[in-house]
Amino acid sequence: MEEKRELKRALKNRHIQLIAIGGAIGTGLFLGAGKSIHLAGPSILLAYLIIGAILFFIMRALGELLINNPQSGSFTEFSEKYIGPWAGFVTGWTYWFCMIVTGIAEITAIGIYVQYWLPELPQWVPALACVLILLLFNLATVKAFGEIEFWFAIIKVLVIVLLIVIGVVLAVISYKHVTGTASFANLWNHDGFFPNGMGGFLLSFQMATFSFTGIEIIGVTARETKNPEQTLPKAINNIPIRILIFYVGALFVLMSIYPWNEIDPSRSPFVSVFQMIGIPAATGIVNFVVLTAAMSSCNTVVFSTSRMLYNLSAEGKAPKKMHTLSSNSVPARGLFASTGCLLFGVLLNYLLPDAVFVLVTSIATICFLWVWSAIAVSHLNFKKRFPEIAAESKFKMPLSPFMNWVSLIFFAGLLVILAFSPETRIALFVTPVWFIILIVAYHVLKLRKKAAKGQIEY
Repeated sequence: MEEKRELKRALKNRHIQLIAIGGAIGTGLFLGAGKSIHLAGPSILLAYLIIGAILFFIMRALGELLINNPQSGSFTEFSEKYIGPWAGFVTGWTYWFCMIVTGIAEITAIGIYVQYWLPELPQWVPALACVLILLLFNLATVKAFGEIEFWFAIIKVLVIVLLIVIGVVLAVISYKHVTGTASFANLWNHDGFFPNGMGGFLLSFQMATFSFTGIEIIGVTARETKNPEQTLPKAINNIPIRILIFYVGALFVLMSIYPWNEIDPSRSPFVSVFQMIGIPAATGIVNFVVLTAAMSSCNTVVFSTSRMLYNLSAEGKAPKKMHTLSSNSVPARGLFASTGCLLFGVLLNYLLPDAVFVLVTSIATICFLWVWSAIAVSHLNFKKRFPEIAAESKFKMPLSPFMNWVSLIFFAGLLVILAFSPETRIALFVTPVWFIILIVAYHVLKLRKKAAKGQIEY
């Protein structure tokens, strides 16, 4: 019977390692990096290092919580357990909203990438096709999701490494192209390392932060992971290496090949650079890679949002129908609900093809700051409430509680930075509406449970 079905632990070590990589490499890097470079110049490398370091500590906090709470389905349960019922409700639904908004950004990028080959094709058409294709794959089995993500990530890893190697060779041999010469000196020869001052450097943090959204996906895969005690710590500990190679390394090479101030902020710098230096074959290949990267991130969105609805339903925070599994042990109703919401992104691409990307990435950034903050606070309260268990933890967050507080202060600072740019400021006015809706919904649910006999009262 359907009630006896459970999520299967079908994700193997290789799936989790590559899912972790896929979660950290997406449209924020491949498309959004152009805007970040335009704002900060070469100093964007420092921005990625700072954000990456903060999020590594957040992921170590999440890892410690997961290892010491093996039956927990996701960080929303930690929010409820270590902060309060309201926090579990708000964090769970906010994460679902975060990922939906991120998915809209991903399908927007897909529409832009496909126009490289088919410039007359409306942006919304590839976006719609992507949503429908990924829905079909995710309706199969969780192993199908893992396999798709594995191969998407393999493509990204191989090509970025190849790009770095080619870029280093071009810089070493001083390859001449249309606007100059490939050289490491390009990192400081065009108005220095901080060409737009501290203002440009700080404004670049929004898109750079968005680049890391999805890094916490392994917290959602915990219930469907084989041997999580061994697999999850390994995936988390590899985060610094991934940041140094795939973010800092890739952008370091790009800005060495081509001057930062010549990169078009509205296009993928990965595609633009190879197009401008006259390597047509490489341009098409890189465009294919950034397309698969966007599909990979959207695939993660479809997976994680359906599991979040499943978990929220199990906790009484979402309709009961969302807690049913198909014969393939996947939350099919959650998949349909989430992909249905992504179709709103298709509509936005039809109505506002030029404005949708910055708006949705800004909203997603604010919401993810809430989720990451909830993880930091949950970890703080876990250590206070269960000091004996925390002391014997096999996978501890380094420098806790100091880095918990540093992370929270950093996230608060990012909100202040968003207020200084007209493009991101609107998100500061729009996003609070979401939280107001959640608070009202939480209290309505609380009153209903209080009035209903036999229901657990919050």
